[in-house]
Amino acid sequence: MFHFASKHLPGRVLQGLSAVYFKGLSLYNNGFRNSHSCSTEYKFKGMGVTILPALSDNYMYLIIDENTRQAAVVDPVEPDKVLEVVQREQVNLTKVLTTHHHWDHAGGNEDLVKKSKNTLQVFGGDERIGAITNKVQDGDCFNIGDTKVECIFTPCHTSGHICYLINSPCDDPAVFTGDTLFVAGCGRFFEGTAEQMCVCLLEKLGNLPGNTKVFCGHEYTLQNLKFANHVEPNNTEIQKKIEWAAEKRKLGEPTVPSTISEEKLTNPFMRVTERTVQYHASCYDAIETMRLIRKEKDNFK
Repeated sequence: MFHFASKHLPGRVLQGLSAVYFKGLSLYNNGFRNSHSCSTEYKFKGMGVTILPALSDNYMYLIIDENTRQAAVVDPVEPDKVLEVVQREQVNLTKVLTTHHHWDHAGGNEDLVKKSKNTLQVFGGDERIGAITNKVQDGDCFNIGDTKVECIFTPCHTSGHICYLINSPCDDPAVFTGDTLFVAGCGRFFEGTAEQMCVCLLEKLGNLPGNTKVFCGHEYTLQNLKFANHVEPNNTEIQKKIEWAAEKRKLGEPTVPSTISEEKLTNPFMRVTERTVQYHASCYDAIETMRLIRKEKDNFK
């Protein structure tokens, strides 16, 4: 519906409709709990990541450079939640990292800029992103204090999608993938092709070190694993991950982060070169397999 609307409605009208839709969905799914998951902190060497649940299934991420106490936030669709944690942690928020222009990721940018006590830099790869100050492209780098961030251009879900990779000073790298790569899934091809998604998943993200932590944009894990099990019913790694994820969700805990290594074992969209996935698609070409299983997933219940 929103893909159709985005082609036919003015930007401000679409943003308003999107806000009503996602806020209503959040209330319907979460009731007055106001959260689909508990907030969780991950510590890396020299850096911390706080997982902040938002709306009905989104995730925002507060990245804190421990040495300088400078911070950046990924996709802050609920600015008040972000500022509450910023104040509690007593950090200096300086940057917004926007993965793409969809309202449930970029819709809080303008309010956050207005409410923040600091002047914020807003990074992204698309002019449609609200309050953008720094348009980035593949390979661009910048710092959050002493923490280096590299931009990875991953067009397909949207034409200007950016993933943000942090290599240093972490022992384990971390990548914030928005709606390109999910745990056991990938984003719909709203503005791109199967060939582009193959490049994104198999080459750009797939060539990252296996221990790279994957922080994605939504809590879609159980639904994605159900489809993964449909594609590869004999894959025991998928079956084990379903049990693990079900227990996490029963406790109200996030299923992020994953790792690149785990995704290569369980995510059908990162396994389109595997014979078992190609057999399911009745196709022995990786790009066509990607196209076919994404089309199937679009209608999978």
